Order: sequence, then structure tokens, then C-alpha cells
Amino acid sequence: MIGPFSKIPEVILFEPKVFHDERGFFFESFNQKEFNQLVGKEINFVQDNHSKSKKGVIRGLHFQSSPMEQGKLVRVIDGEIWDVAVDIRSNSSSYGCWVGEELSSHNKKQLWIPEGFAHGFLVLSETAEVVYKTTNYYSQAHEKMIHWKNNEFNINWPVFNINILTSAKDS
Repeated sequence: MIGPFSKIPEVILFEPKVFHDERGFFFESFNQKEFNQLVGKEINFVQDNHSKSKKGVIRGLHFQSSPMEQGKLVRVIDGEIWDVAVDIRSNSSSYGCWVGEELSSHNKKQLWIPEGFAHGFLVLSETAEVVYKTTNYYSQAHEKMIHWKNNEFNINWPVFNINILTSAKDS
């Protein structure tokens, strides 16, 4: 584990111990007991999601409103992304703060984003496959979006020399 971010301690960056040898590598990508200990409470995941995107795609910023909020454990199995979590909890001392981290199939880092955060990512490699576990089921009725360039949050996206692609709903 690398640990929580100083400005938003509820968001935790995990870096697994990877064992390499002549055959390739092995690592434990998830351990419920260790995860719960590091997060400080029992977390139950109910859904796994998998997306593949081209370079320059921004997905997000997405979240689900009450009572369908989702915590997410995000990792990249192929490629590289800039992953972002924004605190949108109105009663939080870190409301409006964001953290960003490069996640890749090479570094194998994972980002825990608890309920009450908007989430989005930018694909930095030619393509990227992202998988993430969620603590609640997807609900179209509760799905919400914040524009990725929202001035309230001033996220420092690494968009230099990248043609940005978004879906109609993210635009």
C-alpha cells in the first residue's frame, strides 16, 4: 500500500507487491481482509465494470446520487490513464478538492474512491482497459455527471498534445 492522499485521506492509493521471474509476474490484486483493514471499515463490492477506450478519451466525472452512491476500486489491466477523484460531499472539509494519479498496467497501482466522490479518467496510452469494483449497483436514475473542465474544481488534467474525446453525456 502507498496510502491515503494528504488532502483527502479517504482516497487511498494501493500498490501491490509484484513477484517477477522468468515466467512473468504474479500479484494479489485484491484481498478483502487487507482492503477492509486499510480502508478502516467493511466494504462489500457488488459489481465489476470493464471499459476499453482510445487515447484522449475522458470518461467522467461520474457519480451516483443517494441512495445509490458508489465506492470504486479502480485499476488498469492494459495501458495507462490519469485517474481523478473529486470530493463532492458538501459537508466535507475537503469539499471541492481533487486528487489525480497515473494508473497503468505497468505500475499496477489501484485507487480506492469512496462514496461521495466524482470519478473520471483520461486515457494516456493508445488504448486502455480499466476495471473497477463498485460498492453499489449502477442506477441510471441516480447517475450524475460533472463536466471534466468544471471551473469550480480546477482539475489539472494532462491534456497537452492530446485530442480529447468524450461521450455526448460527458460533453
